[in-house]
Amino acid sequence: MKFGVVTFPGSNCDHDMIDSLRNDLGQEVIELWHKEKDLSAFNTTDCIVLPGGFSYGDYLRCGAIARFSPMMQSVIEFANKGGRVIGVCNGFQVLCEAGLLPGVLLQNRHQQFICKNVYLKSENTSASLTKDVVGRPLMIPVAHGEGRYYADDATLEELFNNNQILFRYCDEFGNIIEPANPNGAIHNIAGICNKARNVFGMMPHPERATSLALGNTDGQLILQSLINNN
Repeated sequence: MKFGVVTFPGSNCDHDMIDSLRNDLGQEVIELWHKEKDLSAFNTTDCIVLPGGFSYGDYLRCGAIARFSPMMQSVIEFANKGGRVIGVCNGFQVLCEAGLLPGVLLQNRHQQFICKNVYLKSENTSASLTKDVVGRPLMIPVAHGEGRYYADDATLEELFNNNQILFRYCDEFGNIIEPANPNGAIHNIAGICNKARNVFGMMPHPERATSLALGNTDGQLILQSLINNN
């Protein structure tokens, strides 16, 4: 499986993702610059990654400017053809701004930047990103100021009915409870996918939890699930 990792001005987790995929998971990685357009090296069994950070300084709104970069036009076309795309943190925000995923990411409930380990759990047996980790509480770091997922009632109903919820914040025992919600996200939602289940967005950073040197490999389980279910 081949991964393309996009770097926008202000990305600061691109090399974390590249190192995780290349060195911890042994995958082929191609680095992509936001001004490029060419994705001809990738087919629909490959994956394009939009990493975390502060694309374009978040000057307008998180992910709002990055959505119009030349590379994103190609990413949208790639996703619409069935290619897999994953956005982490700021990448999730970009995917929502681009209309590839529904909903928005709002300022955290307490209006403070959060950087800590949290627990999340998946009950989604259909998405390749989660198939191998269903039902297991995973400890994954978060680092965001605007990670509170929100969608209107009709969109939420559709997300649940179509099994598009990837992850929800939980406690260390897997209980999905409000005290385990770090940012006030509606229904504790930490990640979602599109109806076709080829576009994935999540606020926590799995690439920061793929090495024994960091004392946590729970993130490796998530990324490996994506690879295993190619």
